[in-house]
Amino acid sequence: MKRTFILSLTLGLSSIAFAQNNKTITVNNPSAITRTELISIPYATFEKHFALKKNVFTIIDSKNKAELAYQLEKLGQSTPQNVLIQVAIAPKSALTFGVTGNSPQAVASKAYARYVPERKDDFAWENDIAAFRTYGKALEGSSEDAQGFDFWSKRTNDLIIDEWYKTGDYHADHGKGLDYYSVGQTLGVGDATPFIDQQVVYHKHYRQYKVLDNGPLRTTFKLIYEPEDVKGQHIQVEKTVSLDAGSQLNKISYAIKNTTSNSTSIVVGLAKRKEEKPQLLNDTKNGILAYWEPAEGDKITGTAVILPKTNYVFKDSPKQFLLATTVKNNQPLIYFAGAAFNKAGKITSFDQWQSYIKAFRNNLNQPLKIKYSK
Repeated sequence: MKRTFILSLTLGLSSIAFAQNNKTITVNNPSAITRTELISIPYATFEKHFALKKNVFTIIDSKNKAELAYQLEKLGQSTPQNVLIQVAIAPKSALTFGVTGNSPQAVASKAYARYVPERKDDFAWENDIAAFRTYGKALEGSSEDAQGFDFWSKRTNDLIIDEWYKTGDYHADHGKGLDYYSVGQTLGVGDATPFIDQQVVYHKHYRQYKVLDNGPLRTTFKLIYEPEDVKGQHIQVEKTVSLDAGSQLNKISYAIKNTTSNSTSIVVGLAKRKEEKPQLLNDTKNGILAYWEPAEGDKITGTAVILPKTNYVFKDSPKQFLLATTVKNNQPLIYFAGAAFNKAGKITSFDQWQSYIKAFRNNLNQPLKIKYSK
């Protein structure tokens, strides 16, 4: 009992110390829609502003005194690089928060990634509403080989990667969704690859991985591909993928080093199904390509790619929709790609999928604004 009291007293004094700081941060939403997303504040800035003495603190909404969930993002480093804070802000409004020195409440993990050696070197990742995977060396050249990013059609907020790999029974829906998306010899859900002599060229699967952060609100990892000669060009590829809680779309950084040339032609793609008139939003002005696939029974998948501020050419090939562009050495292509499953209940029509993608794109144009109190 005495130990509990001393701990409580210590935390209480710490809270008072922080309260005396009286510093706040205000986040403004300039857009006309409600925003629920992660904001990122450099840890050094956050630490200095609130005069933090250690990495233990609670973030409190100044208006309703509710605790805001956060994550210390390390980006593969030993110390925090950013503070990621989950905020929900109404249109044209603001949210102000301060900190106390109390220990924060535990945050349930909503983002997760891992290497899957038990399934032929898969690498899989997910958040609370979507799941994805890519293929590794053990699958390469086999009868099961596939190329691009795969989508697992989950319809639960639970994290399911470990459960589905453990049972191996994920091609049937037992209440949490299933894997029915077909990648094959395509880029699947927004993967990228070299495009040389007007041909899609698939290089080998990834050889190394690095998990840079693993939840609870964002997972970030890097896939490293071995150097190889591709149609006379010597290249090496690295992909850094980040997925936030609540987001249908991944943020992807595609870096390619070409020792033969200063730049490389590449394509980003979405697998295409057999249909006469696909439901497709092809908005080159805003860098949007959104596809609502034909139904398989009662199941429908929507896929999308957003290439902000990137010049590209749309190409409609027999197996996939392609966005062709050029990536310079040391200048990674930053883009967004992901998918939605109608039976998850959040997005159930092409109109809703278009609205989601357009809103996501508009949010990129109108980022939340952060103001520090003096």
